[in-house]
Amino acid sequence: MTNHAKNTATLLITCPDSKGIVAAIADFLYQHNANILHADQHQDAENNLFLMRVEWDLAGFSITPETFEQNFADIAARFSMEWQLNLSQQPLRVAIMVSQYDHCLADLLHRHKNGELTCEIPLIISNHRDTESLAKFYGVDFHHIPVTKENKSQAEAEQFALFAKYEIDLIVLARYMQILSPDFVGRYPKQIINIHHSFLPAFIGARPYHRAFERGVKLIGATSHYVTEVLDEGPIIEQDIDRISHRDQVEDLIQKGRDLERVVLSKAVRWHIENRILLYANKTVIFD
Repeated sequence: MTNHAKNTATLLITCPDSKGIVAAIADFLYQHNANILHADQHQDAENNLFLMRVEWDLAGFSITPETFEQNFADIAARFSMEWQLNLSQQPLRVAIMVSQYDHCLADLLHRHKNGELTCEIPLIISNHRDTESLAKFYGVDFHHIPVTKENKSQAEAEQFALFAKYEIDLIVLARYMQILSPDFVGRYPKQIINIHHSFLPAFIGARPYHRAFERGVKLIGATSHYVTEVLDEGPIIEQDIDRISHRDQVEDLIQKGRDLERVVLSKAVRWHIENRILLYANKTVIFD
């Protein structure tokens, strides 16, 4: 169940760092009767960048979302801002892609049902039928699209059509074991989140737990990241680790890893849908 009771706006800003930015934004919101609920900022001296997230209650706010851009235009131009306005009453629509492992999918669906993820999840796409009953249990439309080397472009075209039909804003790869084409990734920049079952940049690609076991590592991890054309090298959103020992076998690594994957992916999805992430220089800033 999704709770849309909150009625707030969130503004994300990236611009060259200079004096007066915070004062200008605060004054603008004050002049339009905004009640600021959260404000957080970050300066990157090396790149001379200023990044900010500010959220306010829309009750009593004197301008409408439709006229925000024209009212904010002078400040945005003065500081050369890139900005994005998001409304809590317009939750993101999320599609989940999955193969046969269902632990991340089940976790996301459970958290969504409990109101932890304030989004809509209208669509699940899989290249296998293993998770169809799980999708049915949670009342989410399930589409089975097999993928082979021969039909990959056709399969992706079907997926694109479904994303358009369901008006999808975010695509979550919940252990979807297919490499997306450059065309796929290029269509949805900063809109695809993946969970990698390793602590990147170690053990990129397939079978990382087996390779970690062979290497005799003492820590395993999981990494959620945005998808780019370079495999497993997109901006990292969240990571976590667990300690292992010589007593752990591959199966133990896999089980511990799945626990990490669930938490790391759900955090990334929640931060994205709550508009807490700004990307720059292949890195992310996660605002409180």
